[in-house]
Amino acid sequence: MVQRFDVGARLSEMAVHNGVCYLAGQVAADGSQDITGQARQVLAAIDALLARAGSDKGKLLMCQIYLKDLADFPALNAVWESWLPAGCAPPRATVQANLARPEWRVEMVVTAAL
Repeated sequence: MVQRFDVGARLSEMAVHNGVCYLAGQVAADGSQDITGQARQVLAAIDALLARAGSDKGKLLMCQIYLKDLADFPALNAVWESWLPAGCAPPRATVQANLARPEWRVEMVVTAAL
């Protein structure tokens, strides 16, 4: 059985199947903030979704990060490393990408175990 969360016409924010949480790309609600503020917002959204499914950031299986400007990479990593529990770094990819809205600086897609 697939359990979907916040289902819309285009996408669900999260799906859970066979003990794995699949999150849609998470972006900042307030796009006026710099990369540090936007990364914190995205990670807080990830925390909230995982909690709803009964999981947490210590159970991340993978993360894909889409970054508008690679100059933001060091600041993004600082926020990421302060958020992530020690010893729980998942496989991760970071790529430069044009995001759907010009104010967005970062989008993250994660999968996590329950």
